[in-house]
Amino acid sequence: MTDTEPLLVEGPLLVEQRGPVRWLRLNRPERRNALDVTLVEALDKQITSAEADPGTAVIAVAGRGPSFCAGGDFHQFLELHDRGDNPVGFLADVSACFSRVAASPKPWVAVLHGHAVAGGLELALACDVVVAADTTLIGDGHVMRRLVPAGGSSVRLPGAVGRGLSRWLLLTGELLPATAFAHTGWIREIVPEADLDAAATRVCRQLADRNSPAQQRLKTLLHRIDGIAPEHALREELATFADNWSASSVADALRAFLAPRTTKADTK
Repeated sequence: MTDTEPLLVEGPLLVEQRGPVRWLRLNRPERRNALDVTLVEALDKQITSAEADPGTAVIAVAGRGPSFCAGGDFHQFLELHDRGDNPVGFLADVSACFSRVAASPKPWVAVLHGHAVAGGLELALACDVVVAADTTLIGDGHVMRRLVPAGGSSVRLPGAVGRGLSRWLLLTGELLPATAFAHTGWIREIVPEADLDAAATRVCRQLADRNSPAQQRLKTLLHRIDGIAPEHALREELATFADNWSASSVADALRAFLAPRTTKADTK
């Protein structure tokens, strides 16, 4: 993927504001953007910043260098182990960070190339929309290193790609090209890597064009009802509609939409 000049550099994370879209580019290319404490902390900080910024409507997360993200940094795992520490504390922070992405009221777009494996897959699964280069290798991969997921893939992968494929990916660790996921609907666009930035920009702009309190409430609703019983989800949906109707100028927007039609009808 073509790198662009960042407006702000935060150590392992490059941040660029393109109009209403904030781009976060994982910046540990020498480690294929493997997740370590500094990268997760920088990402968590940017979640807070982007959500508080009224000028940011959409957040896109991509990777600098040969891959999107190859997972957790095994060097850090072993350093923790050698000190007598368990990496579960770090992984709890990773899981909490990705849960913040999933729960964010603003849409997140994952832009994948190279590898999206283990923690990289889990970050993509926490996002709302995925765009991928056709050559991207995607998979859970944990069992290949005698590990189990800790960042959400066992929870989110079945809903994204279906029970059968998710079980295969989780239990074998196999990596598949992005094109193998085309039938699942999980990846919004699969394009040649040379076209990835343009495709991601187009998708982000479409989301940004619909930015409104309604979109943000809907995003929050979708997270809240994910996986719960339909009858509860339907109640949550109706309650969200009521909240959105009373808290924003929906009626004025509808009047504006209908006004040209009414005027046209009256002149006939």
